[in-house]
Amino acid sequence: MSRAARAAEVAAAAQLACLLEASAPKPGNVSPGAAFRDATYEDFLASAVAIGPALAAAGQQPLGATIRAAVEATARWAPSNTNLGLVLLLAPLARAALRPGGTEGKRGGAPLRSGLAATLAETTVADAAEAYAAIRRAAPGGLGHTSEQDVTGTPTVTLRAAMALAAGRDAIAREYATDFETTFDAGVPALRRALAAGLAWRDAVVETYLTLLAAWPDTHIARKVGPEHAVHVQRRARAVLDAGGVRTAAGRETIGALDRELRDERNTSNPGATADLTGAAICVVLLEGGWRRGEQEADGRA
Repeated sequence: MSRAARAAEVAAAAQLACLLEASAPKPGNVSPGAAFRDATYEDFLASAVAIGPALAAAGQQPLGATIRAAVEATARWAPSNTNLGLVLLLAPLARAALRPGGTEGKRGGAPLRSGLAATLAETTVADAAEAYAAIRRAAPGGLGHTSEQDVTGTPTVTLRAAMALAAGRDAIAREYATDFETTFDAGVPALRRALAAGLAWRDAVVETYLTLLAAWPDTHIARKVGPEHAVHVQRRARAVLDAGGVRTAAGRETIGALDRELRDERNTSNPGATADLTGAAICVVLLEGGWRRGEQEADGRA
């Protein structure tokens, strides 16, 4: 496969991950039947399309430049922040996939994962500056200020080092500090299990999202409302899974109840960080060939 064809394939996987994540009716998030005051399902579709060229070029430009280009492309189509966290996760995945051998060995995913670790280890201060500019452009809610390497200033450390400083309070930053540990060790296995069990993609995505939400308090909620409420939502997600989640009628009823509970005018209880982690897990599965049902089932038995 030519370099250009491979780049197009990687970008398509990332875009499809965005579409699948947005299209699944995850409690508290935008989906085909649910919008926010400042963002609609169609805005998320436009955002998925917009980031394609930037991610296709991920192997040929620095990571920070890819992040900034994707965020700026999104801003030309969407009126609010629809995908900053997901772009921060997809950009290094795309760059890792475009390294030599980046997605060989689909069963264990070791080449992609090791390529990601190398990608993150290579980040620079310039990458951090570009990412900071992208974050300011997206203007996510509830960002706040920190005493060290604040996003409103000029970074003096690498992008990974800056993310490590925020890892305790932000799930996306935690992924940079841990080589995407949550994505690879929790999100990807959950999605593969769901697909191997015969769930349709939309149900498999919801189950993966609930699995992640039940495992860790969502940092987006914690930032906006407080850690106690984030823990409450975590427990509610665990109760949904205990009721059967997408796999039972009772579970689906509890999903609907959780969705209603998480919605308010300002979207303060939106588990946005968990949605971003879900999107990253989808992207990894797609990059490793998981779109084809036979390979999904084989991965589930391995």
